[in-house]
Amino acid sequence: MGTIDGLPPLREVIRTHDLVAKRQLGQNFLLDLNLTAKIARSAGDLSGCDVLEVGPGPGGLTRGLLAEGARRVLAVEKDARCMPALQEIASAYPGRLEVVLGDALEVDVLAHLTPPIKVVANLPYNVGTELLIRWLSPPVWPPYWSSLTLMFQKEVAERIVAKPKGDHYGRLALLAQWRCNAAIVMTLPPEAFTPAPKVHSAVVHLTALPEPRFPCDFSVLQRITAMAFNQRRKMLRSSLKGMGPGIETMLESVGIPPTARAEEIGLEQFCALARAVQAA
Repeated sequence: MGTIDGLPPLREVIRTHDLVAKRQLGQNFLLDLNLTAKIARSAGDLSGCDVLEVGPGPGGLTRGLLAEGARRVLAVEKDARCMPALQEIASAYPGRLEVVLGDALEVDVLAHLTPPIKVVANLPYNVGTELLIRWLSPPVWPPYWSSLTLMFQKEVAERIVAKPKGDHYGRLALLAQWRCNAAIVMTLPPEAFTPAPKVHSAVVHLTALPEPRFPCDFSVLQRITAMAFNQRRKMLRSSLKGMGPGIETMLESVGIPPTARAEEIGLEQFCALARAVQAA
């Protein structure tokens, strides 16, 4: 792909701009442009979409998104060292790439991009889960984005798509699957990155549903799931006793045995419990 966009290989870009990955920023650079193009394709047809990319680093995925036909890309980067490399990409794709130095959570995306908008990112390991929760919890649903295609540590990816009674099932699965369809679309070994992390990585594709699968208040669901999974393998009547003295009655009212454990309970029942708690 270096010859397609007329830009140098990423290893050369890193040498030229002295971009040594910083552990404190959670940086692991993906330098294989064939892989970055594959990640871009896993987000679906980009030709009629604007794309938000968070943490582009030296721009490998950025180049993949543009080469795969994204209408416009907003790349938000906190590391000022990466800006010259990203500006070189912007020059190669006039009018299609805007680079912003700052925090993605503080950027007004709709001031820069026009729907439909997809989010595609190789997220820094140290903030990936926090960013996902923020994207899943906007004040109004459906959100400004139609899909999220995000790279995480493989274990985190497995937690997002997990089902009840599985080892990885927990709060993250419930919050993600309440409002989205979620699937792992790719796994990558440590050696695909520079520097190589100690774990495998995986790309998760989440498609926003028009409305949540089951009605309930997000803040109540978030509070219940946080308490329920705080101590795994503990009975719900114990882990949720902080919800009030009537918790056993509420559990029974929605068909959950008080002796049940959080990892045994599905999304529909958790949403029913959230409604019961809110009504109490």
